[in-house]
Amino acid sequence: MRTRCAIGIVVAAGMSALLVGSAFAHCDTTSGPVIPEAKAALEKGDVTPILKWVKKDNEAEIKAAFTKAVAVRAKGPEAKQLADQYFLETLVRLHRAGEGAPYTGIKDRPVEPIVAMADKALADGSADAMITRISGHMAAAIKEKFTKVVEAKKNKDKSVEAGREFVEAYVVYMHYVEGIHTAIMSAGTHHAEAGEAAPAHKD
Repeated sequence: MRTRCAIGIVVAAGMSALLVGSAFAHCDTTSGPVIPEAKAALEKGDVTPILKWVKKDNEAEIKAAFTKAVAVRAKGPEAKQLADQYFLETLVRLHRAGEGAPYTGIKDRPVEPIVAMADKALADGSADAMITRISGHMAAAIKEKFTKVVEAKKNKDKSVEAGREFVEAYVVYMHYVEGIHTAIMSAGTHHAEAGEAAPAHKD
């Protein structure tokens, strides 16, 4: 049970680390969660469902922008398109500002596979498939790096160059494992479940 729990937290923490680079970009894409929900809100004329995407301090601004957009979009197809674009850009800009990220426009591109997987897990109501898949990738990566160190260790004393190959493989392996451990600890796992950590390796 503890092993399963630890693996789950490793995956969750690993997901967090993996998503850091793409999370900001996730919500400024047409295939992300913000824009489709905003379009639906405009069609219904109800801003409430999208208020969650902005900080409380920006609520008044997004409500004002929504009211303007709804009024203008009623004047015809071209006006509707312009009003919708204005509102979507305002919403994404404020959402990203709340994340501490700059606004760089709305992107018409698919989300990163890892992000799509995380969203699908939420839509399915279960993280099991995602955990299994990511756990498999993580295990394979550890085994690959471990094997390289073991093989390089056999020849490490035969020459300086062979020794350097061993050191390089060792550092990559150790840093990867330490990175996983750091992710576990940052997720708040109890030492009893994840295992007591040795002091961080220094190259």
